[in-house]
Amino acid sequence: MKHKLIILDRDGVINHDSDAYIKSPQEWIPIRGSLHAISQLNKADYRVAVATNQSGIGRGYYNLVSLEAMHHKMQRLLKPLGGYIDHIEFCPHRPDAHCECRKPKAGMLKKIAKKFTSNPQDIVMVGDTIGDYNAAINAGMSFVLVKTGKGKRTLATGQLPKQIPVYENLATYVNQLLK
Repeated sequence: MKHKLIILDRDGVINHDSDAYIKSPQEWIPIRGSLHAISQLNKADYRVAVATNQSGIGRGYYNLVSLEAMHHKMQRLLKPLGGYIDHIEFCPHRPDAHCECRKPKAGMLKKIAKKFTSNPQDIVMVGDTIGDYNAAINAGMSFVLVKTGKGKRTLATGQLPKQIPVYENLATYVNQLLK
């Protein structure tokens, strides 16, 4: 059986975001309901991947060891719920590095699609920023906006097309998806 694939942004979708960056496992705090939502996706035979810009590494705010510790905490908190993240892609570069992986470019999303041999048209990206939206569109994927993180701010800009589905948070999206 071919598994379905959903790509999640991390900060603002799975965990609380901060304009000062999430720099340590102590600062990595899940949004209420997000971990349960991921476990529900896993139980419904979805593959769940994360694509996250982590320019705090390139800016020197934290290092790869701290990032690994945050991701370990995420997986550890998912485990008792029967959940897990199948794959994590991150971009450590600053915006001025002009790399191909940093969202709004599609590098990370294309890499994930290739890893899971998934057709981009069959993949949904869940994010909270216009950069997430643009990355999904640039990769040929569908997009869903959540109002957590920077989602409300993104909505207020009016830059998203009207037909983009908008949900309160990851949990409400997953509940609707799995109905």
